Amino acid sequence: MKLSPPNALLALTEGPRALVDMACLGVAAPLLRHYPTVRTNHGVMVIPGFLGDDRGNGPLIRYLQHLGYIASGWGQGRNMGADSIDRDKLQHDIEILASAGDGEVSLVGHSLGGIYAREMARRAPAAVRQVITLGSPFGKGHRRASNAARLYQRLNPSQRPPDEDDYLWVRPPVPTTAIFTRADGVVNWRTSVQEGEFDDVENIEVPGSHTGLSLNPAVWFLLAKKLA
Repeated sequence: MKLSPPNALLALTEGPRALVDMACLGVAAPLLRHYPTVRTNHGVMVIPGFLGDDRGNGPLIRYLQHLGYIASGWGQGRNMGADSIDRDKLQHDIEILASAGDGEVSLVGHSLGGIYAREMARRAPAAVRQVITLGSPFGKGHRRASNAARLYQRLNPSQRPPDEDDYLWVRPPVPTTAIFTRADGVVNWRTSVQEGEFDDVENIEVPGSHTGLSLNPAVWFLLAKKLA
């Protein structure tokens, strides 16, 4: 089945709907902070989506720290795409975070950040406990099913053309959770779920926008549950 990008209505309302997600988080935050904390030295790295950075993920990182995890961002500034990422440094930082804790790291990646998280789990499976993606377009046909594809290609000219296949859809060798929203206005939600039946893979739908997934109260609750 040939996939298309989300329709214009979903795309045009992404911004306002992301603000709604943030407003809902403000209401739910006091309840979320009462989620049972853990006594652990487990590391969690949050990787931003395309054009995002650690500052934007700051509230989520601080929430995970509040729960008791050694949580951090990815430390590579704004995520401009594959041409600007230092994969060796990212892998090194993941391994450092793992060694500073219990020997493994859980990777949480928003959109493009989730694709990096899955790639790092393939490169360093011994250091990664699990991968949790938030609206990450790793599925078959993702290159033609995104409203951000043209901008991404312009900022990353060395990347393969949209009609060339890849293997991002192959699941990593660690437990994986794919969180997605059918109201995604940036990528076709079908590319954000893992195909196949596997004991260590789960696809979970939440309401909300693509842009606001990292500030979505339902996502925060699921992260607290999955990490525990």
